Amino acid sequence: MSERPKLKLELTTFDKMLEILGWASILAIWGLTIINYSNLPDTIPIHYNGAGQADGFGGKKTILTLPLIATVLFIGMTILNKFPHIFNYPTNITQDNALRQYTNATRLIRYLKFIIVIIFGLIAFKTIQNPNGQADGLGVWFLPMTLGLIFIPMTYYIIKTLKTKQ
Repeated sequence: MSERPKLKLELTTFDKMLEILGWASILAIWGLTIINYSNLPDTIPIHYNGAGQADGFGGKKTILTLPLIATVLFIGMTILNKFPHIFNYPTNITQDNALRQYTNATRLIRYLKFIIVIIFGLIAFKTIQNPNGQADGLGVWFLPMTLGLIFIPMTYYIIKTLKTKQ
């Protein structure tokens, strides 16, 4: 593999907005979890099946894993996004196409990390609602929505990457 160009990417307004929304969502999921922690019963749902029904239960401390995992993934992807020259691309990266390819790839990562936080936030929200009787599982809509929010944009960005080979 030849040495790929290392470029400093300028964030667009949309990119900055996604970053701000992502960090705000991290704070929101932590706030939601901490504020509601003392009201949770000792046993809460910790796993849901494909239909969105709770099928595993554990101690209420496990609710803290949701914002923790979301935060670790978000920060990890934020750090990774600083190095687009190490990503895998479906096309050869040249000096001519590096800016477009890197911009496309980092925007996808930025979008995905925001969506991941939203998904973990929804799981935390529904998990907090379940013991109080305000919800029954995640809902049948949760899995298709999650898959759509992840795979539709990924497909779009991969097609966009393939179209901008040059």
